[in-house]
Formats: sequence, structure tokens, C-alpha cells
Amino acid sequence: MNRISAQFSSLAAALAMGFTLAGPAGQAHAQTTTLKKVQDSGEIVMGVRESSSPLSFTLGNNQFAGYHIDLCLAIIKKISDTVGKPVNVKYTPVTSQNRIPLTQNGTVDLECGSTTNNATRQKDVSFGLTTYVTEVRMAVKAKSGITNISQLNGKTVATTTGTTSVQTLRKHKAAEKVQFKEVFGKDHADSFLLMESGRADAFVMDDNILAGLIANAKDPKEFKIVGEVLSVEPIAVMFRKDDPGMKRVVDFTIREMMQNGELDKIYKKWFQSPIPPKNTSVNLAMGNTLKALFKAPNDNPMEAYAK
Repeated sequence: MNRISAQFSSLAAALAMGFTLAGPAGQAHAQTTTLKKVQDSGEIVMGVRESSSPLSFTLGNNQFAGYHIDLCLAIIKKISDTVGKPVNVKYTPVTSQNRIPLTQNGTVDLECGSTTNNATRQKDVSFGLTTYVTEVRMAVKAKSGITNISQLNGKTVATTTGTTSVQTLRKHKAAEKVQFKEVFGKDHADSFLLMESGRADAFVMDDNILAGLIANAKDPKEFKIVGEVLSVEPIAVMFRKDDPGMKRVVDFTIREMMQNGELDKIYKKWFQSPIPPKNTSVNLAMGNTLKALFKAPNDNPMEAYAK
């Protein structure tokens, strides 16, 4: 038996114990776990984003695609193997504003969007091992002349409601004396439209989201990603807090995919190859921080990267 097979056998045995806990207390706990819920219902609810390409985005007609969609489908396959029955996947679109409440209240079982793992959020939800690391920067029109934060003085900056990007911008040393106005988009596509239409001079967000939106713009050459790196943020899939069985399956699957090269293939598929809907490439090579995480996975929050 190879190492990964042995690990999975141990995992399956440990999880099986979670379904047969004896006594009233054990039964109450089992009823609340995601794996027990999935085993009983035969369904898992995947939280997805509609405009977080290439991590998670819609193709229309209730079809979703992206790096985290492929990853979560692999996790769900492992969940299916663990509970011993086929599992139907229900896709539920979430936003920056409602993704955490919907995960907390049990509406969403596995959130597969573009959520930053930070210490504040860890009080309310759990995260899997980090599967993407983003740099927060800004997208502008190529002809704008804007290349750094200081040039935002007197400008209008777009951000997406429910995200922390503009707060991060205001805390950056380079923005100490910069005065700018904020406008809010309901989702990332709406925020990009604010900049694209001239209602905002810049859109501050994760570089992968900016790159995905630019790649799918009418003319990608009209836009560019510029400015100082405002923060380095670990992105991960999210699920309910205090659910160790779910945490074990999620992390086991991610670690296995990192070890066998499958996650690297998925990365290249979505970040370095033509993707729908316009068959254009985001063209973002894997950064050194993420490469290191593939070799030594962890679920550290964003605050750990600032040290």
C-alpha cells in the first residue's frame, strides 16, 4: 500500500467513526456534521461566484467553471467515496456580502469562490489548505497614466461590496496622504464596469480577479494591472466551523492533489491556457509563494503573511 493509499484508509476509518458515535451526545454531534448531512440527503451545496474568473464564474444556464470549481468537484468526489454513496451537487451563487452567513447557517456546505482566509473570518468559518495566493493591486485603463497609489489623489476608486480591498488600500503607507472617493459594485463584474465606463478611475481587487475580468473585456489591451502590492492574501475554500470530519476530507484531498501534480495541472488549465467564454488566457504564472505552499501546505490566515 503506498503512502497516499494508507493515508486515505486511515482517513476513511476515522471518518467512519464519526457516523457511529455512541450515546446521545455523539448522536447529536453526528447530526450536525456536513458529512452526516450529505450522507443522509445525498446532496451537497456548493457556493459559487458568478464573476470571480478564473477561480469561480458562471457560464450561464446554471453552469459554473474555474480553478476552485474543479478543485471542489474533486473534494466532493472524495466526500462521495467517504460517505459511500453518489452525491448530487447543487450550485448556489453567493456574493461577497452573503457567502459567510450562508456558510454559517448551513445553506452552503462548501464555498468554492475567491475568499481570503483571515483571522477575523476564522472566528466564524473554517478554511481548507491555501490553494491560491493573490496580490491585491489595481486595474486601470491603459491610457489613464495611473501607475501607482499616489496618483489616486482626487480620483474615484471602485471596489466590491463586502470585500476588504479598499480598507487595505487606505492602510497602505503609500496612501497616507492620498484622498480618493469610493464607489461600490454589487459584484466584481459590476465594479469592473464602473472603471470601464469611466465612473471610477481604478478598481482595487485581487490580481487574479482583475486579470480574469480584463481577459474577458471587449478589448483586453485597453486595461492593465498597476501599482504597489497592497497585500498578499491566501485564498481557500470555506465550510462550516467546528466540523473536523469535513476539515479532514477537504485538506486530505487538497494535499493529495498537490502531491500528485493534479492541482498544478488544474492551475495551468485555468491560469495559463485559453478559458471560456472568450477562449482567452489570464496568463498568470504560479507565484513563488504558492509554489512553496504546494510543497508545504498550510491554512495560515492572511495576518501570517504580513510578518
